[in-house]
Amino acid sequence: MMDAEEVARLKALMEWEGRRTAPPQGFPALPDMPAGRYTSPEYFALEMEHVFRKSWLFAGHMDEIPERGCWMRWHNAGDPIVIVHGMDGKVRAFHNTCRHRGAPVVTEDRGKSSRLMCGYHNWTYKTDGSLVGVPERRDFPEDFDLSCRGLLPVRCELFGKVIFVNFDQGAMPLLDWMGPLAREWEEFAFDRIRLAARHSFDLKCNWKVAMEANMEVYHVPFIHPTTVAPLVDSTRNLNTLYPNGHARMLAPPPRQTDREHVRAIDSPPGWQPIATVGELGRSCTQSYTLFPNWVSPLSNYFVPPLLFWPTSLGTTRLELVTMALDWGDAPAPDLWTVPDAAQPNGRQMSRIILEDTQFGEAIQHSMQGSAFRSVPLSYQEARIYAFHQSLDRMIGEANVPAHLRVEQVIGPEWVWPNDPRAAQMVREASQARDAAE
Repeated sequence: MMDAEEVARLKALMEWEGRRTAPPQGFPALPDMPAGRYTSPEYFALEMEHVFRKSWLFAGHMDEIPERGCWMRWHNAGDPIVIVHGMDGKVRAFHNTCRHRGAPVVTEDRGKSSRLMCGYHNWTYKTDGSLVGVPERRDFPEDFDLSCRGLLPVRCELFGKVIFVNFDQGAMPLLDWMGPLAREWEEFAFDRIRLAARHSFDLKCNWKVAMEANMEVYHVPFIHPTTVAPLVDSTRNLNTLYPNGHARMLAPPPRQTDREHVRAIDSPPGWQPIATVGELGRSCTQSYTLFPNWVSPLSNYFVPPLLFWPTSLGTTRLELVTMALDWGDAPAPDLWTVPDAAQPNGRQMSRIILEDTQFGEAIQHSMQGSAFRSVPLSYQEARIYAFHQSLDRMIGEANVPAHLRVEQVIGPEWVWPNDPRAAQMVREASQARDAAE
């Protein structure tokens, strides 16, 4: 949890952002980003190979595999995976591929069993992945070694009750990947929040087009005039860049707004507050980017990540998740979707999500045209530029063709724990005092 000094510094910086008349001193001019980053099959292939195969990715919640022997399928990043709550209590992930002839080990989305059995030839595995049963064992060589033919593992670690996976066996541990976010997220009770809702919708645009609509507040007054704008003062928004591509935006409500009485995206009556959340989580809108594809506001009522899964160069699966403290006998809270009157028990995206996604298909179609040549970004959109720098670093800058590469102009001096804005704010305050004396 942030201490009082850190909270005071961030509050002061938000006010400073509202007063500035230009980008911070020394902040680099952001070169135009190449248009092909959104339209090139070559760049998309590099993202799939290097970013989504080597990053920690949200996979699920312990409520989906609550007991020993429970398992769930997951295939949001290409390879089919099975995530298992082992009989020994440990959560593991494996490629959902039998080591015999490649059939899936499980074919349902969820189930519970003390063994995982491939339906093709009944090869049987324990929940720790080890192969323990091969029918007609006599027909295999005497030295056929079952111990080296277990299910192939996928890295799997928990943050509280949230499950993450990583295809890279040599990847850094999840907590190291999260860096300072792990400390900042402690106050949001990840070890106690339950999974309340999880729904997916298909979008007809590149995954970055969809995601970047949630990585800046430049658009808020124009796209969200009656939903988000009453909660967020875009002029006082404070962006923070973190190692490993993560970022945070922090914005107070407009001065004339009493946030306690505005519920456009806050909790409805009856939701249980998270008592450990500090002042900023209660009074401001703070949204985090967890590289590569998680964006989420965090507050004293909910943890509601939006996940952007590439399904092709020009299509995305948007996953909308709501996690909150136990809601008892009340209906499960769902921040991002509402009932769909056209489908029994169906859901549709909420008004805010519809506002953010309304132009995606048209933008993608326009981007494919000859008039789309580059992307100029402002200081207020620096989270997006820094995100693209991180994409190229994850891919390996030498692997990115020169005509698709972004320049690495935002240096480490602008990445947490460094922040030249704080020193500039102090200098300006001192100059103002001197001028007044």
